[in-house]
Amino acid sequence: MKTVDWTEETRDILHPETDLPEDSRDYALRPAKLDEFLGQAAMKENLAIFIAAARQRAESLDHLFLTGPPGLGKTTMARIIANEMGVDFTETSAPALEKAKDLVGILTSLKQNAVFFIDEIHRLRPEIEEKLYMAMEDYELDFIIGQGPGARTMRLPLKPFTLAGATTKAGMVSSPLISRFGISCRFSLYESADIEAIIRRSAAILGISIDDEAARLLSTSSRYTPRVTNRLLRRMRDYAQVQKLPSITRESVRDGLNRLEIDELGLERLDREILRMIIERYGGGPVGAETLAISMGESVDTLEDFYEPYLIQTGLLQRTPRGRIATSLAYKHLNIEMTRIAGSPAAGGAGLFNI
Repeated sequence: MKTVDWTEETRDILHPETDLPEDSRDYALRPAKLDEFLGQAAMKENLAIFIAAARQRAESLDHLFLTGPPGLGKTTMARIIANEMGVDFTETSAPALEKAKDLVGILTSLKQNAVFFIDEIHRLRPEIEEKLYMAMEDYELDFIIGQGPGARTMRLPLKPFTLAGATTKAGMVSSPLISRFGISCRFSLYESADIEAIIRRSAAILGISIDDEAARLLSTSSRYTPRVTNRLLRRMRDYAQVQKLPSITRESVRDGLNRLEIDELGLERLDREILRMIIERYGGGPVGAETLAISMGESVDTLEDFYEPYLIQTGLLQRTPRGRIATSLAYKHLNIEMTRIAGSPAAGGAGLFNI
């Protein structure tokens, strides 16, 4: 693979696009219509029916509860629904709603049948959540005017709207709130074929071609998550562009992933360090979350929310009442013999593309 000067040559050929914020470039890759959204086929079929029925009745769509791991398209789907309904889209996150008046200001300004999207809805404050109950059911808000014996309640009518609540932690959302959502959408990890289709679509938008083998290799290293897929594709585009390649090839993807320390399962360096820590320092486990977090220099929340889910989904890690255990697949992936004892040095490669 050709080597390049990463100081002078790189500055000369970077796209103006790189001056844009990362979120803006990511937004350009997001689909705007339901038929452009790849994957989650059963969910799309149901939503298409619900949207068509709501439009025929000239009503707002029922409230939507969007759950699943991060990066699978919950926010994108909420925007698509607003586009398909032909209505306004208003977006916020639960931590941004600090006081009840924040919610009241948004709800009273919504237009007819608008989609109101709240991200991380599991983090809503109890007093704000209670305000939502009546708004979702009756399209009204309660106000208390005055104090003491002279206080009275006044109801403020709202225009019909669709609340779309998204969360990665459905178990932390209260039952009264969940029961008020009429449509539940559970996002699951994507199939390889869907990820490859997303890669080809995004590559076309970015204006670069990609070989079939390169798309296949990139899909297996993308954690089956569109957000990760698009992020890695942009990086592979950068590497191919700087090396003056006409398209993204399998070899350039191998080289790029090696530079990023990402292996064929999509594991990054810290993912592999967690597995090695469990195997080599704690004999494969079990080891408690707090002990493991301290050993890695991370917080328990970061370990449980960011690193562990994918390791568990890929079958490399087990979470038991006694602690975390590395599975036989983890030993195989890291090329470590299962007879090795705790504290021994690492064996073999890290699963990178050292071919």
